[in-house]
Amino acid sequence: MARFQDKVVVVTGAGRGIGKAIARAFASEGAKVAVISRSEGSCQGAADAINEEFPESAKAYAVDVADYDAVQALGKQIIADFGGINVLVNNAGVTRDGLLMRMKDSDWDTVLDTNLKGAFNTVKAFQRNLMKAQDPRIINLASVIGLIGNAGQANYAASKAGLIGFTKSVAKELSGRKVCCNAIAPGFITTDMTDELDEKLREGILANIPLKEFGETEDIANLTLFLASPEARYITGQVVACDGGMTM
Repeated sequence: MARFQDKVVVVTGAGRGIGKAIARAFASEGAKVAVISRSEGSCQGAADAINEEFPESAKAYAVDVADYDAVQALGKQIIADFGGINVLVNNAGVTRDGLLMRMKDSDWDTVLDTNLKGAFNTVKAFQRNLMKAQDPRIINLASVIGLIGNAGQANYAASKAGLIGFTKSVAKELSGRKVCCNAIAPGFITTDMTDELDEKLREGILANIPLKEFGETEDIANLTLFLASPEARYITGQVVACDGGMTM
């Protein structure tokens, strides 16, 4: 299939994990992908890996999405390089976990600036271009933690809950130009972070997942592809949990 032939997709936090899987999935269906990561080595490595499978489909860009001015400049560069974009996927995110009693204000600021302000920065950079695009989509990667909260993750939960509110507001503001904006709320997905969980903690998490298994990055990538596709033209302002049933 080539549902995204001649489409241009921007994916933040695409150097590894879920973001890299999303970028690869779009490339596999014909898209040109701007692979964004804070680390130049990370985004270039991801782009190189994607290009090995799907030649000349990915281009790497290094930026800290929390830096407003840098993101606006990068947006202009990407639009100049590709001639415009069709899909923006805000996946960049960080954690600085710890109980609120001991959480530093820098831990709060780092998470909110990346996870929430980062999405604001990228939407600001691309919204005018998206309003003129064919099948324009904004897809924000939230989290089930933004829906249910979690002890030791007050900053992360706040950032993801804020991202959900941001998604709904953007959906209403841009609906007149047919820009669909939705959020995905992943549950526990197999990545390098979950691989580090000890067995007891892993068993405790699985006990709360009705499907009794962690999701895979491809599960999130496939859902992202659907929400970006013409088949999802009548879906906007929604939060779709992909969590094995955790939040039902």
